[in-house]
Amino acid sequence: MVNATPPRKRRKEARPSELTAAALGLFVEKGFAATRLEEVALRAGVSKGTLYLYFDSKEALFKAVIQEGIIPVVAEGEAIAASHDGSAFDLLERLLANWWTRIGETDFAGIPKLMVAEARNFPDVAQFYYENVIKRARALVGAALERGMASGEFRRMDVETCIEVVIAPVLMLLIWRYSMGSCQGKLVDPAQYLALHMDLLRQGLQRTRV
Repeated sequence: MVNATPPRKRRKEARPSELTAAALGLFVEKGFAATRLEEVALRAGVSKGTLYLYFDSKEALFKAVIQEGIIPVVAEGEAIAASHDGSAFDLLERLLANWWTRIGETDFAGIPKLMVAEARNFPDVAQFYYENVIKRARALVGAALERGMASGEFRRMDVETCIEVVIAPVLMLLIWRYSMGSCQGKLVDPAQYLALHMDLLRQGLQRTRV
């Protein structure tokens, strides 16, 4: 009699990342409210009981998705800013390029659209995202703008308003991709879009020499 090959055992430590990957896909596809924990467990190939070993609620699972995939990118931006010794504009360009590469070109790009759509219905989740992602990202952009204004590279403007103008087109590109982009036919080329955005920023931020 031939002995059957025993089934491969999953590494227990691999399961949380499998669960957050499954959750990310469902959150982006269905939204936060419509995603059920049973669906996450099914997509990850585990029981609902296994899911509860690691996450006691959908909110905890969502926060883990953000902690695993988006907060590290914010931290990367902070490290880039801390070590940057070039111009303020080059710093802005590096920060936005890193964000697009690490978020915009991945499944995490769907999270901003989800947050805009569902923040008011889930204030605890929204506050977590604001404190750990939005607030820190805004601080990074604001510091780069302040740096350029202090050195004379940029003209003096209201920093808080300027932060919005820098970030909003990138945010809109992400949101459009996961909303009305499906109706557009040929999608905007992100590389061309971002290059034009940076060119407009350069022209708008630079101080007029007299």
